[in-house]
Amino acid sequence: MLRVLCFGRFFDDIPGGMQTHVDHLFRAMKNHVEYVHLVPSRDTQAFKGSLHGYPLIRTPSWNVDGSLCLSPGLISTARQLHQQKPFDLVHLHFPDPMSHLASWAVPKNIPRVITWHADIIRQKLMLLGYRPFQNAALRNAKGIIAATPAHIKSSSELTAPHLQQKLHVVPFGFDLAHYALPLEQCTRIRNTYPGNIIFALGRHVHYKGFDVLIKAMAQLPHDTQLIIGGEGPLSDAWKALATQSASKDRIHFVGKISDQDLPAYFQACDVFCLPAVNQAEAFGIVQVEAFACAKPVVSTRLNNGVDFVNQDGITGYSVTPSSVDDLAQALNRLLADPALRQRLGAQALQRAQQEFSLDALRTKTLAVYDQAVSKR
Repeated sequence: MLRVLCFGRFFDDIPGGMQTHVDHLFRAMKNHVEYVHLVPSRDTQAFKGSLHGYPLIRTPSWNVDGSLCLSPGLISTARQLHQQKPFDLVHLHFPDPMSHLASWAVPKNIPRVITWHADIIRQKLMLLGYRPFQNAALRNAKGIIAATPAHIKSSSELTAPHLQQKLHVVPFGFDLAHYALPLEQCTRIRNTYPGNIIFALGRHVHYKGFDVLIKAMAQLPHDTQLIIGGEGPLSDAWKALATQSASKDRIHFVGKISDQDLPAYFQACDVFCLPAVNQAEAFGIVQVEAFACAKPVVSTRLNNGVDFVNQDGITGYSVTPSSVDDLAQALNRLLADPALRQRLGAQALQRAQQEFSLDALRTKTLAVYDQAVSKR
């Protein structure tokens, strides 16, 4: 059985797309690969636990900006783990400069596979200095995984001719049955927030665009409720924006939602909304979670994996990023037509079942791993 060192940006109680993918990956690969998951913490505390039976190790860190941590312990721990029991493969998730640096502690002859989640968008100055190292990592990788063809097409970093034979499309996989379970809490949520419910979920960071959605509420029917899950650096600012809105009584921040409770929120809503404003949102795992509950999605047209997942006019609607008016128009169209919501939701569920299962994720990932190790 292959022994794989998997690096991740974080893994804790704060939700994130990369973290969710790793969780699903480990679940899909159970009894097929021997993983160790190594991540920095968001603070100075070390932690050892498990993830689906695999070791989960967090090393003490200094949090730079909420999305990047400096963790010298990540480097020494990676070296110690390999010395104790050598790895056959290193699996990196980009963008993540800290984990990339830590991976240098593992000998170069150990093959690298990179899952490409997104280009670096926001930290442009850092990218100037980091790009040569990133290019070297791509050049030396034995395989590069992208969740959709749009991830590849939209990336300015994956266009080099010498990378093309290394690229593999492996859609993210999900335990779809988890979201289909009937939950009593769904009824409680519907009773707590009477009327049509729009649900949005994610870390409260700039590219999620929840401020656009909050502003759009002024153009929606007065019986429309907005539930926003998650937390992050912009939580206070967005709560203040909601307080200033005429719709303040219909905008509800519910904070972190446990994995156990999350399906009930997707089931209770009428429409799920992903109002991301730039390509830092590269896939939108939450869209598939909504699909699994047969809910239509309103997302933004980012010309990347977000559009691949949510097909305009088939599983929901895709609108212009940062446009309050376009977002409100699409939401109003769905809220006014229950039959349309039901039809698009049914098509969304079908798409999730066909494209985003754990079985497909396991089969395709194992094929990439086997090919990478055979090239060693």
